Amino acid sequence: MDDNTLLAAHLRPTATRPLLGLTILVVEDSRFSCDAMRLLCLRSGARIRRADCLKSARRHLQVYRPSAVVVDLGLPDGSGAELISELAVTVPRVDVILGTSGDSFGEEVALAAGADGFLAKPVNSVLAFQNAILSALPPERQPNGPRLVSDDPIRPDPLAYRDDLAHAADVLDDRDDERMLAYVTQFLRGVAGSAGDTALQRAAEDLADARARGTPVQSTLARVAGLVQERLSARIAI
Repeated sequence: MDDNTLLAAHLRPTATRPLLGLTILVVEDSRFSCDAMRLLCLRSGARIRRADCLKSARRHLQVYRPSAVVVDLGLPDGSGAELISELAVTVPRVDVILGTSGDSFGEEVALAAGADGFLAKPVNSVLAFQNAILSALPPERQPNGPRLVSDDPIRPDPLAYRDDLAHAADVLDDRDDERMLAYVTQFLRGVAGSAGDTALQRAAEDLADARARGTPVQSTLARVAGLVQERLSARIAI
């Protein structure tokens, strides 16, 4: 009997906690986004497991089968679409597979890979989170009756955002690695957008545009690195 079956045997959803009995594996490299998911799961009654890369996620999935998997498309060791494609054809299949990203094309990529749905970042609505999970569950797994939900936005820990910036600063130290530069550009664009840090988000978007056009990136990269260091030097990051 797997982790999900054991939970479902003892827990039943309620009007205020409609995801009670579900285990959700969140595959996400951003600590800020992970904290948002933790709060969403806490308010909804779901149990959360976390993995920060494809390798870690696959290790989790060798041990247990969660009720749902939420996969960020941009991960340090590859695209989350790879994992979504694997999960979509695995038997027995995970009940719910969702992609998540701050990129405008993220939903198209996730659904093409086989995801059941998509969560656009920033993910801060309890109602939207619950609806995405519940709508993809098999009919026999969906709770009956009305739901009572407060849709006040969740507020992740600002210290988690600082951790993300410290991670980005480490990666930016190796600016000659093209693969890691592509990763940190996408990473900063997503976490800055989720944190409402518009200045850093715009700088990361400008860097992504310059890389896509093949134009020199040195000045834009220096701007991004400077903004990251400014925030790390400040007492409060956001």
